[in-house]
Formats: sequence, C-alpha cells, structure tokens
Amino acid sequence: MTDSADLDKIVDSWLTLPDVAERLGLDVGKVRRMIQEGRLAGVRRGEPRVLSVPEAFLVPAHLANPSAPTRPDSDGDGPAWTVLASLQGTFTVLGDAGFDEAEMIQWLFTEDESLAARPIDALRSGGKTAVRRVAQALL
Repeated sequence: MTDSADLDKIVDSWLTLPDVAERLGLDVGKVRRMIQEGRLAGVRRGEPRVLSVPEAFLVPAHLANPSAPTRPDSDGDGPAWTVLASLQGTFTVLGDAGFDEAEMIQWLFTEDESLAARPIDALRSGGKTAVRRVAQALL
C-alpha cells in the first residue's frame, strides 16, 4: 500500500474535492461520484485527512483530448476545465492489474523509461495508446 506522504513527494499539486468541484463547475457530490465511477482517483492525505485529487488530472476543456485539441471556448459557454479524457480507461486498465487508487496515482506520477516521461505527462501530451500499452503489460 502506498503512503500519502510518498505520493506528496511525486505529485506536484493537489486539489480537495471542493476545489475540484469549483474548477469543474460541479457540486462536490458529482465529483465524489466521478471518483466512485473511476473517472477520477483520489486519496486521503494531510491532517486532517482530506480526500484530494492530483491537479494534473484536470485540464483546460479544449485540451480534454490532447491528441485532438479543440479551440478554446471564447464565448465562455462551456466549462473552462474538465477531467483529462484518457484517465478513465487508464484507471480501468490499472484496476484490472490490481492497483488501488493510491497505487494508480503513484504509477501515473513515476517516471517510466519506456515512455521517457511520467505516464501522466504522456497522457496530457496525447500519448494514451503508449501509456495503456505499458499499463497492460502490468497485467
């Protein structure tokens, strides 16, 4: 089991669920549901222990799918931020390999030689296929 203090050493920045909800324009209950459904991952950390999500899981809405970015929403109608689209499938693959949420976060934020990057950085730059190939090798 991965300790939250270990995760604090590799995750650049964390958001509490109210912060995630504000960033996404949702209520906290919907953010909790996103975690339960495997669309986001979070861990309890800090004192008092508060459920938190790595900030890198959220991206500007026009970059939700980095391999096919859209134009920024200039009229302000849509959400400014969203969850990185490739995370849910990646969480599924890691879950199938027996990873819990803390282990998923640790794997995503640990440099991988075959990717020449941290998996989260590869996902944010459009490398979903390569990341999932590496994750599937863990099965």
